Amino acid sequence: MADYYELLRIAPTATAAEVRKAYALLAREKHPDRFTDPAQKAAAQTLFQDITTAFNTLSHPRRRAEYDDSRKRPQPTTPEEIARDAFERASAALEGGQLEDAVTLLQTAVHHAPDSAPYHAALGRALARVPAAAREAVQALEKATQLDPRDPVLFADLALLLNRQGLRVRAQRVLEAARKLAPHHARVARAAAEIAGDS
Repeated sequence: MADYYELLRIAPTATAAEVRKAYALLAREKHPDRFTDPAQKAAAQTLFQDITTAFNTLSHPRRRAEYDDSRKRPQPTTPEEIARDAFERASAALEGGQLEDAVTLLQTAVHHAPDSAPYHAALGRALARVPAAAREAVQALEKATQLDPRDPVLFADLALLLNRQGLRVRAQRVLEAARKLAPHHARVARAAAEIAGDS
């Protein structure tokens, strides 16, 4: 995506009022409803989304500061670099209590590195904290166990998540897999105790 300041046709020193004014002008000028040709309308929709993303970032002080910092750093270019960068930023977002941002970044990491068990596991753990995303959390942790079938922690976390969703039979099966891998692992023991306590 193009530089947000260039998209909005403003200088990096623009005030919040100038950001709003630039967005309002571009939104009127480039709104998809102004175009009847299907190709032009599709192009306008993409541009309008980009302009809106730029506005949402630059009009929010914290997001703007983060964006300004990111403009100064070399940008990742390969899928592996993009995934690693997103994963690291997601970890910082989680520490800062920004769960929604972290989930979005982890989805980016998984998209660019679909064979990375740690990225799928982190996404699953983050989604597990969103009540409406329990199913996606289970899928992410299941994918992590498929990618790294020798990590007992992944199986223990998946067993706990399944148990919390009321899927006790599946939770027991997954817990058994964790016990076979590492019967004395602390995380496996904690999962076993919690699941046994809920039975």
